[in-house]
Amino acid sequence: MKGLELARRFWEEGFLPALERESPELICRLASGLCGAGSDCLGFDDEVSRDHGFAAGCMVFISEDESRDTVYRLSSIYDRLPWHFYGFPSEHRSRQGDGRYGVRSMEGFFRPLTGSEGAPSHWREWLMIPSYYLAEAVSGDVFFDGPGEFTRRREMIRTGMPEDIRLKKIAAKAALMAQSGQYNYGRCLRHGESAAARLAADEFVRCSLEMIFLLNRRHMPYYKWAFRSLDRLEILSGLKSSLETILIDPSEEKIEEISSAVIGELRREELTAGSWDYLEPHAYEIMRRIRDPEIAALHVMEG
Repeated sequence: MKGLELARRFWEEGFLPALERESPELICRLASGLCGAGSDCLGFDDEVSRDHGFAAGCMVFISEDESRDTVYRLSSIYDRLPWHFYGFPSEHRSRQGDGRYGVRSMEGFFRPLTGSEGAPSHWREWLMIPSYYLAEAVSGDVFFDGPGEFTRRREMIRTGMPEDIRLKKIAAKAALMAQSGQYNYGRCLRHGESAAARLAADEFVRCSLEMIFLLNRRHMPYYKWAFRSLDRLEILSGLKSSLETILIDPSEEKIEEISSAVIGELRREELTAGSWDYLEPHAYEIMRRIRDPEIAALHVMEG
């Protein structure tokens, strides 16, 4: 059984019935789900994933404004649930708040990921927060949300990146793809620096992945899940096999193939009108479409 399905059953068959019996008036004041880091939140968990951090349980989110009595009542109910569920051990550390599962504040869930109680509040935060933190904030599933507030904050993180910041990030990835792949890879080979060439190819692949997620208006997850997540995207997901090939057997031909496909998508979205084969001038074309003068004044590779 996948982690998300196990967590949903724990909520529907374990915690929710107990809550309905003991404190039904609290149901409308909480949210529940399995969210954040972990392969299970992405639906990628398997037998290998269960070697650490895997247990039966769900997350119960409440506002920090709730009283200590409410926290205690919810935690007490959670802690009295079975210690085994569908053959899996369940985690019981909700009162201390140091476990993955159990009762926690929704604000406390978001702060380590975004630095605030929900979505970033300033464009500089959107620019600097790693994409995998933003991806974690919206990964997983919410099974129930009485107030709707937890879901609303997640949706703001998922869709709320300012367009000027998205353009800035796209411009930076275009410039870095040009530098690492179209320029440095071949140059390192001609210098006889095969190890440096491989690093340049790896950097090109990483920036290409980030570019594809940005073009799909999605936050790229932690690097080890980036390739598997490509299958869920619509734009340029077909480049997956070519990117994998570059990691295994890099070539200038494959680098140019991917660069050409990215330029084609940038032109299709009218982010550039240039006809150059090299990505760097397209990066500056994209920068000119940024309206905020502070963002437009940043270095092209920043972000």
